[in-house]
Amino acid sequence: MMLVEATTAFLLVIDVQERLLPAVANNVAVERNCAVLLKAASEMEVPAVVSEQYPRGLGKTVPALAELVGDDAIFAKVEFSCARDLGLMAHIEGLGRKQAILCGLEAHICVLQTALELKRRGFEVFVAVDAIGSRADSSKEIARDRMNAAGIAIVTAEMVVFEMMKTAAAPQFKLLSKLIQ
Repeated sequence: MMLVEATTAFLLVIDVQERLLPAVANNVAVERNCAVLLKAASEMEVPAVVSEQYPRGLGKTVPALAELVGDDAIFAKVEFSCARDLGLMAHIEGLGRKQAILCGLEAHICVLQTALELKRRGFEVFVAVDAIGSRADSSKEIARDRMNAAGIAIVTAEMVVFEMMKTAAAPQFKLLSKLIQ
């Protein structure tokens, strides 16, 4: 498993939506860590993509995260796996990047299925475990174990940020290290 590389990675924020997030265990930390990843991606020029599972029923992406990405990077879907949505996958493939950093909801459904499908399609997949959530902690734990067994890298938001920066001499260090505190 390689390190996360800012030049070859993209961030995929999965289904952190208005009607779903409040039901998720540790939702405040999940939202905060997703925001850290989005801010770091912006600073490091890593493309970010956001999915919304059936937004008519589950609402839009929570405002704190939606304001960190452009509308053209938000994709509505009905498939659980982002990799099964043709428009979303066309956008991802168009980025020309082979490392996928995943965060979002729910760990045992959409995040898990997306991670497994992207891995099957040849992507190197990193899941920020402190930026994913499920309604039940046990569901998240089982999803994490299953992804790990499938060869998907289980990381934290902080690991991703510092791996992308590589050095304290990076121009983004001062700003991004403050996000982690």
